Amino acid sequence: MQFGYLSLNDINGIRPDVLARELDQRGFDSLWVPEHSHIPTSRQTPYPAGGDLPEGYWRMMDPFVSLALAANAAPNLLLCTGVCLLLEHDLLDLACTTATLDALSGGRLRLGIGVGWNEEELVNHRPDLPFKQRYSAMRERVAALRAAWSQEEASFEGRWDSFTESWVYPKPANGTIPIALGNAGPVGIEHAATYADEWCPIDASMLNDGHKPDVPGAIELFRTKAAEAGRNPDDIPISIFTMGNRVDRIERYAQLGVSRVVIMPPTMQLHSADDALRHLDSLASTVDALV
Repeated sequence: MQFGYLSLNDINGIRPDVLARELDQRGFDSLWVPEHSHIPTSRQTPYPAGGDLPEGYWRMMDPFVSLALAANAAPNLLLCTGVCLLLEHDLLDLACTTATLDALSGGRLRLGIGVGWNEEELVNHRPDLPFKQRYSAMRERVAALRAAWSQEEASFEGRWDSFTESWVYPKPANGTIPIALGNAGPVGIEHAATYADEWCPIDASMLNDGHKPDVPGAIELFRTKAAEAGRNPDDIPISIFTMGNRVDRIERYAQLGVSRVVIMPPTMQLHSADDALRHLDSLASTVDALV
């Protein structure tokens, strides 16, 4: 079992380079950072967890700049987005940014992706893209990124993304960048099982085929869909995001074949650097016992 940590990545919290060093010293294998370029104040889309939207969602820094600082501070740590809203980027800019970070870090980037839940946020970036078609656009965007990363004279032609034959550089250190898909419902699970290199859902959001909260059922559905797509489910790592550090829960995830647990902050409200370090201290015994 490996352990990752999710940072709110806000400007007033713990610096990403400081956090990376602390995680490396404490036995964590990866730092994960989320992304929201902005939150429209209209708040038309309700917060999926219910209630008011925690302020941590409003204040996130750019994930790739933060991961670049972390890369230099902790040369062994995996650098992960948790998750990048890949439809809210220009395709070729995203291909270049991610490949640059991956190449400079020696192949340590893991691109966690999602389609997002905030409809008006996507509209500000992509007024051309209907919200209900974001899953098909995500599939196409992943294919376009892989073409840009891997082809010497790259090109792509799709409904939502296209570019003419071009030199797109730099290239990732290992020829491509692993894609970890974070969606946790039946539709997202099928996408992850079909074409993602890894699956990274939040445990509280994992649904079975009947749309009921069910971690084992969601994992079973994922593996069934992967097999139906002609893939070996055992070859696709699963990283689960969770709050808290209950040893029994993490051990159960290990028994289900989960390879990494990514521990989330105790709240998505803003917290100080000292609060973050205290949280890491509270996780020490769990990490030491289970790594």
